[in-house]
Amino acid sequence: MLKDLTIGQYIPGNSIIHRLDPRTKIISLFFYMTGLFVANSTAGYLGVTFFTIGVILLSQIRIIMLLKGLKPLWIIMVLTLILHFFITEGTIIWHWGILKITSEGLQQGIFMLLRLIYLVTITSLLTLTTSPISLTDGIERVLKALYVPVAHELAMMMTIALRFIPTLIEETEKIMKAQMARGADFDSGGLLSRAKSLIPLLVPLFLSSFRRADELAMAMEARCYRGGENRTRMKQLVMKQRDYCTYVVVLIFFGAMLAIRFWK
Repeated sequence: MLKDLTIGQYIPGNSIIHRLDPRTKIISLFFYMTGLFVANSTAGYLGVTFFTIGVILLSQIRIIMLLKGLKPLWIIMVLTLILHFFITEGTIIWHWGILKITSEGLQQGIFMLLRLIYLVTITSLLTLTTSPISLTDGIERVLKALYVPVAHELAMMMTIALRFIPTLIEETEKIMKAQMARGADFDSGGLLSRAKSLIPLLVPLFLSSFRRADELAMAMEARCYRGGENRTRMKQLVMKQRDYCTYVVVLIFFGAMLAIRFWK
């Protein structure tokens, strides 16, 4: 299941989404997420669905790759559906004892499930189609445009965190296999028993993480890294026509979501 996490991974490609400026992707992601939270009707979610499918097709990322990223979240998805099904008040369409399902709960549960799926999918597409260096530059430029005083440091920390997600997952898999070869059992027993069995896994994982962090800090210091002040870049970020066209499309999508939400 850990290998199914897609956030933090990068798949090289030459699609339209890959070639977009990272600033365009970050700003477009903000408007997409805002539009997604604005949607609260069937028409709104249909619009979000078609827009999301279009972005996935343009990115040329395999659907299977994105679906794999949803597998670790299946428990949260099930709980989201159950909570909305049985807790939301409204017109009862089924009941058994104290349990009841309302039409409003059914609708809200499906909407919340779709919202979670779309958030994870689009966020994964950002890292899958953007190299870590480009993502760092994009985040830094956006933060500087917002007059954040430590934009470079924040961008560097966020990108390093994203970059090390696949590395930590790989390290976790190796530790789990080594522990299982020594007789450890992570699958049997109840919830408390499984939680206790993770202790021999977490200790070496934390030690490995601290070691990697120390090695990274020494490597950056050996290369005379002193933060973002007076640093130059080999590749400068330049907005192109496709970026401006993307802004127009995203703003049309955002405006349509607002119109659907507030139009009576």
